[in-house]
Amino acid sequence: MKAELLNISGTIGLLCMAGCAVGQAQQSWTVKPEWVRAHEDFLASDAMAGRGSATRDEQISAEYVASEFVAYGLKPAPGMAGMIQSAEVVAAELDGKASLSVGGVTLAEGGDLRLLIASGAGASGRMLRLPAAGAREATVPRRAVVLLTEVPAHESGLMVAYQLRRSGAGLVLFEEDDALRTYVAKNPNPRVPLRLNLPANDATALPATIASVSRSAMERLLAQNPDAVATLTVHVLPTRLRKTYNAIGYLPGSDPMGGTILLSAHLDHLGVVSTPINGDAIFNGANDDAAGTTAVLELAHALAAGPKLKRGILFVCYGSEEVGGLGSQFFGNHPPVPLTQIVTNLEFEMIGAQDPKMPKGVLLLTGWDRSNLGPTLRDHGAMLGPDPYPEQHFFERSDNYSLALDGVVAHTAAGWGTPPTYHQPDDDLAHLDFDFMTTAIQSFIEPIRWLAESDFRPQWNPGGQPKR
Repeated sequence: MKAELLNISGTIGLLCMAGCAVGQAQQSWTVKPEWVRAHEDFLASDAMAGRGSATRDEQISAEYVASEFVAYGLKPAPGMAGMIQSAEVVAAELDGKASLSVGGVTLAEGGDLRLLIASGAGASGRMLRLPAAGAREATVPRRAVVLLTEVPAHESGLMVAYQLRRSGAGLVLFEEDDALRTYVAKNPNPRVPLRLNLPANDATALPATIASVSRSAMERLLAQNPDAVATLTVHVLPTRLRKTYNAIGYLPGSDPMGGTILLSAHLDHLGVVSTPINGDAIFNGANDDAAGTTAVLELAHALAAGPKLKRGILFVCYGSEEVGGLGSQFFGNHPPVPLTQIVTNLEFEMIGAQDPKMPKGVLLLTGWDRSNLGPTLRDHGAMLGPDPYPEQHFFERSDNYSLALDGVVAHTAAGWGTPPTYHQPDDDLAHLDFDFMTTAIQSFIEPIRWLAESDFRPQWNPGGQPKR
């Protein structure tokens, strides 16, 4: 009996060794949790002061990412001398004396008109009355002034207006409501987001200015001729220029005609606020998006350590996403390889927490039904599933979107869409699930390696590609 047990034990041992060898062949690289933690310890530390968009802290973050790319053996992207791509941005300030004229009605800032999010430029166009229920899907004439009407009681006019910022409108107006009063209590002054410093003859439309009007002002506006022209006048103080920074590393492929894969995240966050929340003024952004940046870093680490791949891979961490995706816009306008050569883009956003609506251990992919990218990567082992929040329009709210508008099959892989720490100072190291992060990153290595070695080119499903 003892001899039989020994034989059985030996056989099991050989089978185990064979199984382990197969497992090692299938998983040629192991992401170590201490590597994941090390990136987060730096990027989300108080010393980085929240990595504010277009600040010195954002630049330091970009230099850190670039130095890691060098250590992993990545090269500068084609046409670049180094791994930092910088762009000038405009930090405009207004004097608080804006006015709106529509027919016989004139509204003044500080009275019946409140600027909330301003582009830093005036607006003039035909006033379009648009019921809130269909506003998101409506075709808005370029530079029109949109007057949101019939906002449902359960919805925020500010949220609907915000989702119209890139619709082509010049100004979006809505009647003040309870949600607005809560927002204003936290943000008493108008926000004038940074914007790229474009040439004077550049035709790129600025995002719409968002403003609210009092109930009595809304009634007066609705009484005007439907074809009336509305003109918003703002006064810009002397403009300051700053810079934003993208960190870009390149893993060359063996086939110049094979195309390039783009893996990306954003490295900035909200910086430091003047009024602390529960005693904390630093928005560390450990999940948003130091977690995505960490994913890009560790995927670069893994893929650069393996054999040369057929397709090249660009690893990009953008600056100034939080103020309108400026880094990704600049990258799209100045890509180191033509956009037509980019096979696909996978953005990583907030992968530091498990979404309670997703199966355990699975990331959501925004715009799942728009293309065949997500299902294909899932079939090859990536921890991905459909986005359970289509009403939140996450697909349009990250850096993937500007490239998708240019035709690139581009999606975002994310953890919890809106965790309790979202855009709060407690988005810190203590609220990260490092085991989940590490396992999620690990799950993408072999699917991306397969994609880089294959001839498969992701395609938009019918009607899936967004239009400008």
